[in-house]
Amino acid sequence: MALIAKWSPESWRSKPAQQLPVYPDPAALQAVEHRLRRHPPLVFAGEARRLTAALGRVASGKAFLLQGGDCAESFAEFHPDNIRDTFRVLLQMAVVLTYGAALPVVKVGRLAGQFAKPRSSPTETQAGVELPAYRGDMVNGMEFTPAARTPDPERLVQAYSQSAATLNLLRAFAQGGYADLHQVHRWNLGFVARSPQGERYREIADRLSETLDFMEACGLTSETTPQIRETDFFTSHEALLLPFEEAMTRVDSTTGDWYAVSAHMLWIGDRTRQPGGAHVEFLRGVKNPIGMKCGPSLEADELLKLLDILNPENIAGRMTLIARMGADKVHAKLPALVRAVAREGRNVVWSCDPMHGNTIKSANGYKTRPFDRVLEEVRGFFAVHQAEGSYGGGVHLELTGQDVTECIGGAQAITEEKLSDRYHTHCDPRLNASQSLELAFLVAEALKRERGELKRRAGAAS
Repeated sequence: MALIAKWSPESWRSKPAQQLPVYPDPAALQAVEHRLRRHPPLVFAGEARRLTAALGRVASGKAFLLQGGDCAESFAEFHPDNIRDTFRVLLQMAVVLTYGAALPVVKVGRLAGQFAKPRSSPTETQAGVELPAYRGDMVNGMEFTPAARTPDPERLVQAYSQSAATLNLLRAFAQGGYADLHQVHRWNLGFVARSPQGERYREIADRLSETLDFMEACGLTSETTPQIRETDFFTSHEALLLPFEEAMTRVDSTTGDWYAVSAHMLWIGDRTRQPGGAHVEFLRGVKNPIGMKCGPSLEADELLKLLDILNPENIAGRMTLIARMGADKVHAKLPALVRAVAREGRNVVWSCDPMHGNTIKSANGYKTRPFDRVLEEVRGFFAVHQAEGSYGGGVHLELTGQDVTECIGGAQAITEEKLSDRYHTHCDPRLNASQSLELAFLVAEALKRERGELKRRAGAAS
């Protein structure tokens, strides 16, 4: 408790910080931070507590986490149709997972704040010219010019405004009837009819149709049952730009606790999870549920040390560990972490990010992700948890509702030659709507097997 007592929203400033941009005018940055402190919260503490409780059910094996959205939101592609399409594909995936695995699904978007990205190098060189790396629209522009690449604090205000508008629309979609189960199911039927693997998915779709018909016959309709018409939807992003996060941290008037009000959930990236670093220092003091990316360089001892810092009270739902090992490393690297967490009795959600460890460069120069490798890591993740008697409780995906061609493979059989057709990402390649839903059906099958094995072991033990 002494550790927590010394925390303050600005205490991160005394720690070494990775991945923060250098602003040429510190006074301008301070002025923007001061303005942001006066802006209304984007989310509310009570909503964050509700997400913590939902993730606590995931940690105990009673629910599943679906987290997904854009690699990095952009100012140029800000449009209600893009928000709607990403929300829609997440709803479609959630219905498939809920029905296929017989579990409630906690839906968390990488939306309304995911504007900044860590980079492997602080600079980029083109034709002999070196400029600062593009760090997302919240920091600088993608165009390779000195003016565009100079970090501009006014972009923090624009990101806030776009996040507020996105959240407003998401709340309307979630509560206004767009998320009605009947509506979402009709979308899934359309996907099944178009998919080359439609027969494989038709069984789940047919069973869901029968269930909805039965519920309606029993009087459980959209008019009588809000749970059919509405859904909970939460937002998340990587807590990368600490000046922004500090400005958006407030005391909850009902509890006296500090909450980051920029999103319901924040996560620490694989590049910024140093136990003595600024990002860990900041997030240890806010009461939001938090995530942490766990890459192949993370050792079990360091993971336990980070859990001691970030979740000293071992609160279920507080910590989500997002494994991003790569398809070729998941069997070698993940088991030791899972065993250490189980041995020490830590309450965590284990989630799989099969995107970041499986990025390659195509022959024609595009950064891409082979769908087969994404799927291989997902399968490996569940296999490890099944072998360890643990619960793989979530997936974390970079996806879009748009019909892009950025990841090769899948039932659409996108080839390297087709990448240039609709390659729109500003940073990393995303699954398109069809690939995302295809993955949801396959994850539902894996979840069903995993839950069956856990029940079998529980029965044998009793």
